[in-house]
Amino acid sequence: MITYDKLYRNPSAFRSLTGLDRVLFERLYAQVEQALEQQRHTEKTRRTHQPRQRNRGAGRKYANDLRSRLVMTLFWLRVYPSYPVMAFFFSVDQSTVCRNIAEVFAVLVSLTEFEFERPSEERPKRTSPEAVMDAFPEIALVLDGKEQRIRRPKTQKDAQGNPIETQKPYYSGKKKSHTLKSEIAVTPSGKIGSVSASYPGGENHDLTVTRKNGLLDRLDPDRDAVMTDSGYEGLDKDYPDHTLIQVAKAHRNHPLTPEQKAFNGVIGRYRIVVEHTFAQMNQFQILAQVYRHARDTHGAVVRVVGGLVNRRIAERPLKTYEAQMSLAI
Repeated sequence: MITYDKLYRNPSAFRSLTGLDRVLFERLYAQVEQALEQQRHTEKTRRTHQPRQRNRGAGRKYANDLRSRLVMTLFWLRVYPSYPVMAFFFSVDQSTVCRNIAEVFAVLVSLTEFEFERPSEERPKRTSPEAVMDAFPEIALVLDGKEQRIRRPKTQKDAQGNPIETQKPYYSGKKKSHTLKSEIAVTPSGKIGSVSASYPGGENHDLTVTRKNGLLDRLDPDRDAVMTDSGYEGLDKDYPDHTLIQVAKAHRNHPLTPEQKAFNGVIGRYRIVVEHTFAQMNQFQILAQVYRHARDTHGAVVRVVGGLVNRRIAERPLKTYEAQMSLAI
């Protein structure tokens, strides 16, 4: 049986099973506890947001305390076992696992926010030398798309009994599977600055997701430049006032010149930061395995995992890409 007390006595197992060390866990727990306490003092229920019919604190008590329920939720995100396996490990019923995770996960969603999803005037200016690139000091974000495989959607029928095409929008020819796609914006230091909603991977190109997400509309064209890969070709036409550092793309009968190849090599060495951040996110198996839950919950899961990764990066930053790239160029 997994309990908070047992894990706390084993620091390496604690981090391996929850994704956070004990210090970061306690900080997160304090925020979750405060958020739940504030919800209890409202006059509406937490789940349905309807007026209360019973006093605050009434009803059946939880079998596990809040720390154990938070451990359970992080364990689910980190390892991504099925609910029967969760019930076995935590010695509770499957329905209890479902309710506990749903409650704590909703709080984690409410606590997760990203810097570049706020208006530009509310964001602090980047003054730290570790937060900017030496060759591209104007770069604020590096954009890339993240796809995850999902189960094949079931065939549905309309009111007349005719089949509805539910699989084609999700089938990615590149991945040869059904996927959901999210756009992740990462700062030059590796911190996640924005996470988009999740879109069907078959009918949404990286550029399409950017247009739907509207991230560049929230950026300041005078101070927030963006770096992208070749999948975002044409973005400069949508945002002519923004500074975009893009990888050059070869076309039929128009191969890349030696100068363009050299430029792409430089950009690639800087863009590696987003791949390192993706690797941090994929340590949470809920984003690495085939996603088994409802598709409309995927965006919230990506956001929560992104928030957890930011907590880890704040405590233990990624490589100093600026100094590394200065030596490489």
